[in-house]
Amino acid sequence: MTVALMWEARAVEGRGADLLAWAQRQNLAATPVRRETFHAPQDRVLVITWWDAPYDAALPELPEPPGELVTRPVHRWRFESAGTR
Repeated sequence: MTVALMWEARAVEGRGADLLAWAQRQNLAATPVRRETFHAPQDRVLVITWWDAPYDAALPELPEPPGELVTRPVHRWRFESAGTR
């Protein structure tokens, strides 16, 4: 089964590049099948990791960034693959 973990944070205005760099430097305790990092308007950063694991598996996640970088707590979601078309 494929599980995707999504981690999304919004940087303090003007600190988007700092938050992006911070997220890219974070190492996980295990290596996912795939990891992608995205950025968007309003200084938002999204990291998606894909794992070959059951939905409820204990998987490593990115931590909360330093408080001076973000405007709110990180949003986290977990999804399992519904297949491809």
